[in-house]
Amino acid sequence: MAPAWRRARRILCVRLDSLGDVLMCTPAMRALRDSVPGRSLTLLASPAGAAAAAFVPEIDDVIVHRAPWMKDGGEGSSGARPDDDMAAGAGPAERPQSAAAPVAGLADALAARAFDAAVIFTTYTQSALPAALLCHLAGIPLRLAHCRENPYRLLSDWVADPEPATMVRHEVQRQLALVKRVGCRTADQRLSFALRPADLDTVRALLRSAGIDPGRPWLLLHPGASAAARRYPPGRWMQAMRLLAQHPGLPLVLTGSAAESALAGQLRDGAGIAAPVHSLAGRLSLGELGAAVRLAAVAITNNTGPAHIAAALGTPVVDLYALTNPQHTPWAVRSRVLFEDVPCRFCFKSSCPMGHHACLDGVAPERIVQAVRELLEPARQADTMPTS
Repeated sequence: MAPAWRRARRILCVRLDSLGDVLMCTPAMRALRDSVPGRSLTLLASPAGAAAAAFVPEIDDVIVHRAPWMKDGGEGSSGARPDDDMAAGAGPAERPQSAAAPVAGLADALAARAFDAAVIFTTYTQSALPAALLCHLAGIPLRLAHCRENPYRLLSDWVADPEPATMVRHEVQRQLALVKRVGCRTADQRLSFALRPADLDTVRALLRSAGIDPGRPWLLLHPGASAAARRYPPGRWMQAMRLLAQHPGLPLVLTGSAAESALAGQLRDGAGIAAPVHSLAGRLSLGELGAAVRLAAVAITNNTGPAHIAAALGTPVVDLYALTNPQHTPWAVRSRVLFEDVPCRFCFKSSCPMGHHACLDGVAPERIVQAVRELLEPARQADTMPTS
C-alpha cells in the first residue's frame, strides 16, 4: 500500500445511485476500513442510497446529495416506507449532514470535513469525473475511481476501466478490484445489512396478526422496482401467485413501498386466490423490510433493492431479472435468476427500448414455482448460476 493511502484515515465513499448499488459496494468498503486500523468512512449518497447507511456497520456517517449528473438525481425506491432510519443514529450512521445541497456548497461542506481520501464507486455506464471534480474542489488529496479516459489531475489514483470492452464483472467484483488498486483487501466479501432486534420483533408481530407463524416457511413477494424495465408484469405475478397458492402451508406476503401499495393491492385482489394473500406494502420501514426478508423462507423479487438485502442476509432469492445490466445478480446467496434471453439483452435502459419487455414477459410463472421448490430444499452448496 502506498504510504499516502496508509496514512489516510478519513475516507469519503461516493455512491450516488440506489440502495442496492450501495449494498453491492459494502465488501469494498469493508476492505477500505479493515486494511488500516482507525479508519472512518463517510458515505456520500442519494436519498435512496443513504437509507442503507444505518444498516451498514462499515459506514460511520452519511451525507445526502441528489447529484445532477446522475439519472433522476440517483433516486430510486428502497422498497420500504420513508422514515428516519438514517437519521436515527441506529448502528454507526449519524444524522445526514446535507440534503440536495448545490454542488458548490457541497464542495465547501466536504472541504470543512478535511477528508484524507475519496473513493468514487460507479458502474461502467457512469462517469466518475463529475464526482472527481467535486472532490478535487473540496481539496481531498487522494481520489480513486475507475475511468475510461485520462482524468489527469482530477484523480490521484485510477483504474483504466476494462468494462465492457474486454470483460464484464459482477458489481461487487468491480468495486473490490478498485480498492485493491490502493492495497485494500478483505477475505469477507459478503454484503452488509445489520438487522435490529426491534425490527424483527415488529415483523414477527405483524405476521402473527395476519395468522402467519413466523417460525414456519412463508414466501415474500416484492413486485415493484423503480424502473419499469425491471418489473415483472402484474398479470404474470398473479399467475405465479395462483400456482404458488396450490401448495398449502406456504403463505404469500407482498411487500413494497407506499407508492407500490396499489400494485400490491392489485395483485392481492386480482389473483383470485381462496387462501389469504397478505400485503405489508407501505407499512414497513427499511429495517422492517430487511427483517421480513430475513424471516421469509424464499424472497421472490424483481432486480431491485430487496434482492440485494436478501443476498446480504442469506435468504434464498428468486430474482426476476430483466436483462438491463448483467452485473447485479444476487451475490453469494442461494438463488435462481430467471430471464428470457433476447437479442437486445443488456440495454441499460429504465424502460424497454424495444417495447416488448420480452426478457421478463417470457419468464413463465411455472419457472418461478420450480425455482421456489428448488430453493426450499435443504441448504446445499451455494448456487447462483443464472437460469435462462
